[in-house]
Amino acid sequence: MRPRRGGGPPADLLGAHMSVAGGFYRALERAHALGCGAVQIFVKNQLQWRARPLTDEDVRLWKAARRATGIRHAFAHASYLLNLGTPRAAEWRRAVGAFQDELERAEALGLSLVVIHPGSHKGAGRRAGLARVAAALDELTRRTRGARVRIALENTAGAGDTLGRTFAELGWLLDRARHPERLGVCLDTCHLFAAGYDLRSRAGYEAAMAECLTAVGLEAVRAFHLNDAKAGLGSGLDRHEHIGRGQLGLQPFRLLLRDRRWRRVPKVLETPKKPDPAADIANLRTLRTLSGRR
Repeated sequence: MRPRRGGGPPADLLGAHMSVAGGFYRALERAHALGCGAVQIFVKNQLQWRARPLTDEDVRLWKAARRATGIRHAFAHASYLLNLGTPRAAEWRRAVGAFQDELERAEALGLSLVVIHPGSHKGAGRRAGLARVAAALDELTRRTRGARVRIALENTAGAGDTLGRTFAELGWLLDRARHPERLGVCLDTCHLFAAGYDLRSRAGYEAAMAECLTAVGLEAVRAFHLNDAKAGLGSGLDRHEHIGRGQLGLQPFRLLLRDRRWRRVPKVLETPKKPDPAADIANLRTLRTLSGRR
């Protein structure tokens, strides 16, 4: 089935992570059916190192679907196997090579970003781990010189040896990059809460955003993942929940969606899709209500 021309462009920059089953362009059709203005995809299987080559037909159908659906923002999430912070040379080289492939796929599709978790230092220490990530980012921007796609570092929940728990760590990576114009950040609400940022009150939300603006900067924030949290404040657990049904509640999302500083930044759901695959509908409806749009 080829993409069909839909109606007018979506009304907002809310969206969701969508399956590419049946073809990359199917993700756009699925997002358009929900009225999304943004979509996130995987450009390859997120749990496998190997992937079939991206074909000219994949690209053609994707670009036709972008025109047909009018979806304004499309970006990708990198494989969960990649660890740019590892101290192990062979593992680091494999991660850099695999991420280069994902960036090249995203560039061919015309995606704006590829979101990636900075990785884990695996006991080498935070400073050593961050230095490894910084070296990987410089190598990747060198290998993909001339590309428009950006690398967006996602904040993490903070368990164990994972890197990127704080705004300060994300800012350290941005500040030391040779090509900061190719970088940005993606902020995940569940991860912020699990890492100890209490967004549940206006005071807590404003304190977190002030720290973000100081350490990272307004222009560096390129996307949001909107997820409630199953676990408590500072738990370090990356456990996503439906909007308003977790430990965060509704207030953080109301504050963020009405914050004019982020009005042009795409925001996508990564909330559970099982056992109810229609859960995105309810979550998007809740977010639109909280934004004051509906």
